[in-house]
Amino acid sequence: MSTTAQLRHQPRLIVHTGDGKGKSTAAFGSGLRGWAQGWSIGVFQFIKSGKWHAGEQKAYEQLNLAHETTGVGGPVEWQCFGPGWTWLHSTEGADQEAMAREGWDHVCAQLAAQTHRLYILDEFAHVLAKGWLDVDEVVKTLASRPGCQHVVVTGRHCPQELIDTADLVTSMDKIKHPFDKGERGQAGIEW
Repeated sequence: MSTTAQLRHQPRLIVHTGDGKGKSTAAFGSGLRGWAQGWSIGVFQFIKSGKWHAGEQKAYEQLNLAHETTGVGGPVEWQCFGPGWTWLHSTEGADQEAMAREGWDHVCAQLAAQTHRLYILDEFAHVLAKGWLDVDEVVKTLASRPGCQHVVVTGRHCPQELIDTADLVTSMDKIKHPFDKGERGQAGIEW
């Protein structure tokens, strides 16, 4: 029979999908909770470019610095494997499939080594929906990861196979958004 502590420390596969806003924001909130517990956090952004220094990235860099200088929280790794927002502008010339493969290979190595306690795979569902990675391979890898490693996957159009495998799935549904009126994103709200 499992103890209460054992029941509270089960590895979770979490998916935030849907057409609404808040998928990445929810994942980063989980990352903040994990960091405060002293967990090592790995943030791996697919699609998004490392040239865009989003507010979350700046905050996580400061959290990592706080950990390095004072020992508070846990270490943070932040990697971007994408040319930028594919639904807003052309990414002509960028081999997005190769970038996705490179990112996924890096994540697989990290999972095998049990490098982090929490992995945030931002916009990863979008990569899978585009067919840039084999969904069955991804599901098998995530389902068989060793230890107590939590994984949060974000992105629109998450494949059903990943939804079926996940422990917790939330669909963010858009009811209304300023983008519908042609308004642009704002610092502090969208990034």
